Amino acid sequence: MRIASWNVNSVRTRLNQVLAWLEGEQPEVLCLQETKVEDGLFPREPFEALGYTCAISGQKAYNGVAIVSRLSLDDVQIGFGALLPGDAEADRLGEQKRVISALVEGVRVLNLYVPNGSAVGSDKYAYKLEWLACLERYLAVQERQGELLCMLGDFNIGPEDRDLADPQRQSGGIMASEPERQALRQLLGERLHDVFRTFEPGSGHWSWWDYRSGAWDRDEGWRIDHIYLDQELLDLATGCVIHRATRGNPQPSDHAPVVVNLAWPPDDEDDQPL
Repeated sequence: MRIASWNVNSVRTRLNQVLAWLEGEQPEVLCLQETKVEDGLFPREPFEALGYTCAISGQKAYNGVAIVSRLSLDDVQIGFGALLPGDAEADRLGEQKRVISALVEGVRVLNLYVPNGSAVGSDKYAYKLEWLACLERYLAVQERQGELLCMLGDFNIGPEDRDLADPQRQSGGIMASEPERQALRQLLGERLHDVFRTFEPGSGHWSWWDYRSGAWDRDEGWRIDHIYLDQELLDLATGCVIHRATRGNPQPSDHAPVVVNLAWPPDDEDDQPL
């Protein structure tokens, strides 16, 4: 089973690019972030024509997440409130459409668009840290449900200096400040693992190149789009790649897709997770 994550920076603007990529790569599941469209205007029909069903949570002009899948999407859950009912902070943070999940062949696929935070010390930065703390509480509840978990999306955090093109300049700033990195490490705990780093420990691998600075031409990017697996799924992972070529498209998203391949379901009883 191939599961992909892609911040498309407006699904309607990039629709032809997304559909072409789907036709070429044929992942079973594609998680989209920053769809920037209300639910009623999401372009379901072109995805359905390719054999994908859609679960969406969108808002006009900003944010928005979706899961499109060739496999059945069961128990779709939207927002933090799905697992944190009655939590006033979860309800407040859930007003921005950034969280959606579904069960796919017994695997909980959790698609996230983490706030950017704007600048260290700003109100948006404080909001980002609150959001990450809420995600930690959400994951604690999810873990108690006993589901296998694939958590992925645009995290807007470079976890380590090797995830930044210019760590000397960028470390300590937004998306690379220690409070953000610590919040991410804390919510991952010992349960969730960065699958890309299982296969590629080195630097020089980016998933996002800023439009504004000519970063693509200089290949000065960040690795801020991640896929995290619990240990049982990590043991079944056979690869994880960033499809950077999409960033070279005309009028591209500033992000590239990230794809994990899982040997799922296991072939026989000997391959079943312990």
